[in-house]
Amino acid sequence: MALVEVKVPDIGDFEDVAVIELLAKPGDTIKAEQSLLTVESDKASMEIPSSHAGVLKEVRVKLGDKVKQGSVIAVIEAAGADVSQPPAAPAAAQAHAASPPPPPQPSPSGG
Repeated sequence: MALVEVKVPDIGDFEDVAVIELLAKPGDTIKAEQSLLTVESDKASMEIPSSHAGVLKEVRVKLGDKVKQGSVIAVIEAAGADVSQPPAAPAAAQAHAASPPPPPQPSPSGG
């Protein structure tokens, strides 16, 4: 399992927005795209989703903190395979391709 930093995605033309609500806490099981917190600008409020599924290990912001695009807001222990590895299907295809093909069988007619 890999630890993944969850960052604030592109939230438009806002430099700093305030964290007004925390929607998850360390130890919670998180789904990909599940909202982790709510931020508010002078014009709108928006929920910030998780980029990965897994277990929330750490929340790096508090109520009232200011965040912007790229700010690390949480750390998740990603579910499934290591996120730095390619998906399982290509790995299985590589394993299959690595085995040499069987040698050709001689024709029963002998030629």
